[in-house]
Amino acid sequence: MAKQPKAAENQDEVALRNASAPERMRHAREAAGLTLEDVAARTRVPMRHLAALEAGDYQALPGTTYAAGFSRAFARVVGLDEAPLVAKVRAEIDEQGGVGQGPYEIEEPVDPSSVPPRMLAWAAAILVLLLAGGYAIWRMQLNTPPTDEQLQAEQRTETRIADPVARARQSAPAVQAPSGPVVMTAVNEVWLRIYEPDGKRLFEGTLAQGKSVTVPETARDPMILTGRPDALSVTVGGQAIPPLGTAERTISDVPVSATALLARKAAPAEGDDTPAPAGNAAAPAAAGT
Repeated sequence: MAKQPKAAENQDEVALRNASAPERMRHAREAAGLTLEDVAARTRVPMRHLAALEAGDYQALPGTTYAAGFSRAFARVVGLDEAPLVAKVRAEIDEQGGVGQGPYEIEEPVDPSSVPPRMLAWAAAILVLLLAGGYAIWRMQLNTPPTDEQLQAEQRTETRIADPVARARQSAPAVQAPSGPVVMTAVNEVWLRIYEPDGKRLFEGTLAQGKSVTVPETARDPMILTGRPDALSVTVGGQAIPPLGTAERTISDVPVSATALLARKAAPAEGDDTPAPAGNAAAPAAAGT
């Protein structure tokens, strides 16, 4: 008689391992005693997106990158292992042929006292239509790690800053072998993460102005994530490298190996006429982290 509950428990574990990503999320949320409203409040992900994710309605989500970010945030709240859940979500999306591409809007609680009068709201709407015929997005340049929402919003276009580097490798002359380490120096205080494709983090944190971090020469295809690429001065063996991006865009999955950076220096990206910051050449390459 004592073995029956154990057998039932084992069957439940097997069933959970074979369950879909939405079933895993729902089971973990209920086991944690949380409602979708609780998860939305803790993750700041809109309720409609969480409900679609838990229902497996991927077509109701604005993109694969969003779905991955939402599921990662969901996993953190309910105590699931992030990597397997995100991989499962991506696999299920691929099986369904992709997701929807609707707009993503960040929802914030509204204080009724802050709602403008109707006439003022109409006037503002007409002004927006006359000036732009659309909408404007305001972002703060963060010196702290970007939230999942902000990171996914920046990745919505699926445009990687690394793409020009790939084009440069095809058209540029052969680049000489790297002659020194990759050093990143903070021109201004900046948060960044350096990691390998498998997710291994080589460095994560905030660099004070003038401080540096050296990318390990043994790193395998290292990449960078930061919301302030303009605040970094990058050198390879003392050679200044063009900026990794501008202040208007968070960059992610940008290669920062010596080879990739030297290719970037040899053949700047098409249409990228942003001059290198004056601090690049003079930035201290050996400042302590």
